[in-house]
Amino acid sequence: MVAGMMTATQAAEPLKIGMILPMSGPFADYGKQIEHGAKLYLQEHNNQLSGRPVEIVLKNDDPGTSGEIDKRLAQDLVIRDKVDILAGFALTPSGLAVAPIATEAKKPMVIMNAATSIITTKSDNIVRVSMTLPQTTAPIATWAAKNGIKKVYVLVADYGPGYDAEAQFRKTFTAAGGEIIGDVRTPVKSPDLAPYLQKIKDAKPDAVFLFLPPGAQTIAFMKGFYERGLDKAGIKIIATGDLTDEDLLNAMGDNALGIITSFHYSEDHKSPENKAYVSAYYKAYPKDRPNFMSVGGYDGMHLIDLALKKTGGNADVTKFIDAAKGLKWVSPRGPVMIDPATRDIVQTLYIRKVEKVDGKLQNVEFDQIPDFKDPGKP
Repeated sequence: MVAGMMTATQAAEPLKIGMILPMSGPFADYGKQIEHGAKLYLQEHNNQLSGRPVEIVLKNDDPGTSGEIDKRLAQDLVIRDKVDILAGFALTPSGLAVAPIATEAKKPMVIMNAATSIITTKSDNIVRVSMTLPQTTAPIATWAAKNGIKKVYVLVADYGPGYDAEAQFRKTFTAAGGEIIGDVRTPVKSPDLAPYLQKIKDAKPDAVFLFLPPGAQTIAFMKGFYERGLDKAGIKIIATGDLTDEDLLNAMGDNALGIITSFHYSEDHKSPENKAYVSAYYKAYPKDRPNFMSVGGYDGMHLIDLALKKTGGNADVTKFIDAAKGLKWVSPRGPVMIDPATRDIVQTLYIRKVEKVDGKLQNVEFDQIPDFKDPGKP
């Protein structure tokens, strides 16, 4: 008998997963992609996880940046909808706000994107399948220092992930002998990037290190970068892979060619698992491109499935989290593991360059760091 094995009657009860995602407003694409990935995994598994039929309860009025709204949504999911597991969380404010609810209600909480390092420290019931900003930042800082980039200007969004990216880039880059010659934090909502671009141009760095929320801001930055001639001034762009997210590459156009980033997933990743994932994704959602957020949703469901197989279908929080610790599987991104000590993901980080592949802009991987943990934690 598997420890925590439920009766046949209990096992047949639907597993209720409460998902909190932004499905409208500026971060709606985040929610859509995470939902796509989660639903794709369920479709491939007959809408069951470890033999239990699954019911998704989606709270889609999450704006992504309002912790108070997310807290209320989580309370509704727990009290009124009686969900077994909380999941989703596209942005950091959402994850941080709901962490105390997961603790009080004794529910597992699966982070599918929100990337500030501290989130998993806010509740012992949290497990994350996406990444952290320090984890995706350190490799590009190391690469830059080894490839002739000596002076960098840092521009990040003024919220948790931006702070993480800034701190980790500064730490790794300066330790390798590089110099930060300027830094700025931009508002999360509707910033005017023109003054910041001019400051960067005037400072004459070798490169600008960039972290902005994927979407309109990154497109606006790229447009302004070329309109103001920063490229002609010899300034390179280096960034975490959010900048060249597949959802944005087509809108960026050929301006994106040659940009170097570090990240954990690319549609162009060469593996049988990713080939199958990309094929299935386009079949299910022909109007969209698979990206890292969709893989976060997909792997979130994969983790729940594997954990429940170890508990015999029991979603009790202690059994579930114990089962999640140390789990290993092969994701579309490559081999992954849940760190037993931090409940964060250990994965391969790739250095990529934007190139045209069969006429389509892609993040082409050319180097990697396997089994890379979040360097933002001790």
